[in-house]
Amino acid sequence: MPASSDLSDRPGCVQWPLAQPWPLQTNELRLGVMASGEGSNFEALVTACREGPLRGRVLQLVVNNPGCGAMARAQRLGIPCALVDHRHHHSREQLDGALIQTFAASGVDLVVMAGWMRIVTPRLIGAFPSRLINIHPSLLPSFRGLDAVGQALAAGVTLSGCTAHLVSEDLDGGPILAQATVPVLPGDDRSSLAARIHRQEHRLLPLAVALAAARLRDRTAAAADPSAPAGPPSG
Repeated sequence: MPASSDLSDRPGCVQWPLAQPWPLQTNELRLGVMASGEGSNFEALVTACREGPLRGRVLQLVVNNPGCGAMARAQRLGIPCALVDHRHHHSREQLDGALIQTFAASGVDLVVMAGWMRIVTPRLIGAFPSRLINIHPSLLPSFRGLDAVGQALAAGVTLSGCTAHLVSEDLDGGPILAQATVPVLPGDDRSSLAARIHRQEHRLLPLAVALAAARLRDRTAAAADPSAPAGPPSG
C-alpha cells in the first residue's frame, strides 16, 4: 500500500520503507485504538481490517473527549467505544491506569494512538512494551510535539509528512516503523497541508501496525530459538 498511490498529491509522496510485500501475518491482530478528535485514522484502521490488507480487528476504541467525532464513527462502525475523560483523573498516571484496565478487559494485542492528544506515561508504555504505536504529522525526528504542521510551515521546509513509530518515554522519539513524505506546495497553510498529510496517515498507519506485529513476532521467535539466524533489521 505505497503512499505514492495518492495521485491527488503532485509531486507524489515517497514512503519509507519503500514499496515492499505486505508483512506476513499468521494470526489475526486484536487492536485497541485511542483517539481525541475526529477519528479518521481510527476509521482507516477499521477499514483496513475489514476490507484488507490488514488482518486484524479493532476491538475497542477509547476517547477522552465526550462528543468527539471518533465516538460517532465508532457508533456507525459498530465498534465498542469507552470514554476515559482525562478531566476526571488527578494525574496522567491515573488516566493511563484507566486506559490499561479498559484495554486489558478487551484483550487487545496492540494499542494504536490515532490522534490521542495527551502525553502518556511510562505506566502505559510499560503495560504494552513495543505494542504501543503512534502516528505523528511530521517527518520525525523533526517537529516533535504540538502543531507539527505549523512548525514545518514556519521553518520553510519543502517536504513534510508523517511518521508511524513505537512509543517510548522520549516524546515522539520511539523507533520509527514507517514514514511518508508530503510536498509543501506554494500557498499551503495549516489546513491544506494537514489535509494532504492526513490522507497519507490513513495509508501508512495500517502498514505500521503490520510492521509492529512482524517485529514482535521476529523477536519472540528469536527469544524462543537463540540459534536461529537473525532476520532483517526492523528499525
